[in-house]
Amino acid sequence: MRSYIKSIGTAVPQFENVQQDIMDFMADAADMTPDERKTMAMLYRASGIGKRYSVIPDFGKKNGEYSFFPNTPDLEPFPTVRERMQLYEREALPLALEAIRNCFCSIENFSPTDLTHLITVSCSGMYAPGLDIELIEKLSLNKNVQRTSINFMGCYAAFNGLKIADAICKSNKDAKVLLVCVELCTIHYQKTKNWDQILSNALFSDGAAAVLIDNVKPVSGKALSLDSFHCDLAPEGKNDMAWHIGDFGFEMTLSSYVPDLIKGGIEKLTSDLLKTLELDVNEIDFYAIHPGGKKILEAIESALSIDKVKNRFAHQVLREYGNMSSPTVLFVLKEILDQLNTSDDQKNILSFAFGPGLTLESMLLKVHCKILVATTTNVTESSAVSIS
Repeated sequence: MRSYIKSIGTAVPQFENVQQDIMDFMADAADMTPDERKTMAMLYRASGIGKRYSVIPDFGKKNGEYSFFPNTPDLEPFPTVRERMQLYEREALPLALEAIRNCFCSIENFSPTDLTHLITVSCSGMYAPGLDIELIEKLSLNKNVQRTSINFMGCYAAFNGLKIADAICKSNKDAKVLLVCVELCTIHYQKTKNWDQILSNALFSDGAAAVLIDNVKPVSGKALSLDSFHCDLAPEGKNDMAWHIGDFGFEMTLSSYVPDLIKGGIEKLTSDLLKTLELDVNEIDFYAIHPGGKKILEAIESALSIDKVKNRFAHQVLREYGNMSSPTVLFVLKEILDQLNTSDDQKNILSFAFGPGLTLESMLLKVHCKILVATTTNVTESSAVSIS
């Protein structure tokens, strides 16, 4: 029995800011010297990001106009973990609901009450009763929906959600699983001159993604089958990508060594995954790589000998949204899914994501893209008509 991604919905908050405005806010808050601002400006220009989204309006405003951070020159008293978690509790649910609505709107003859399982993923906030129970209430789901929460695993956590959904669908013929990833990374902005944290501040943003997975073989439309997973660890990098709870928010460490560490492990990771399916890297048609940063994407392209065109979907998501942690790779998959047509049927997608550990996750998906053409006498399957 196979499991299939039937639909992906995404959402971002309303507050959109270009990188320059975000940099000005952060440089002012950290009281950067002119030389430090120059270095910071080079880092932001090299990020590959054009704009990012946040649930906080302050990043696009001037001191005196802030609604979350104090209107003081140094932003003191700096918001506590409690204040940030209160903001998460207010904002995570509406963003998740928007992604879910966008997921459901493309599915015909579907009712939320058909769902049997709900998986929620987040590393940027938590509370109880949590997001999972609130979603059941807001969507009027059956109260006996089975719930799983995946927390604090970072950017690769969507893979664990998909693995759980895949196992459920393979063991339960009636399973219909909703996976919801929601991250509000920007609520954890740290006022600092530590360059590893400045790098994190330059990359992360807010977003949500929802995925519907079941085990019903598609006879028409677009779907992606989850064909195989493989993971590995590079423990030598455990201090280069880390996520700790501090007194004033969650503190993300992302060192400049991460791209080299990923580059060193990605070739073996790919080889091990494809070996289980007796596939060659030349048989990969699309890449869905988590855009953890421009240098990470370039390191993977170098290791796999692929060009930026092959990896264009990851670069596009990075440029338009930044790194949203766990939902980001689902944004990339959605970009691929949206542009597929029937000529892509049975093509292969290779996907990667990375996170604390240093954890490296990989996944192979297969495209199912068909359309049923109705005639006066019967319904026949056609692969000649584009549905992109």
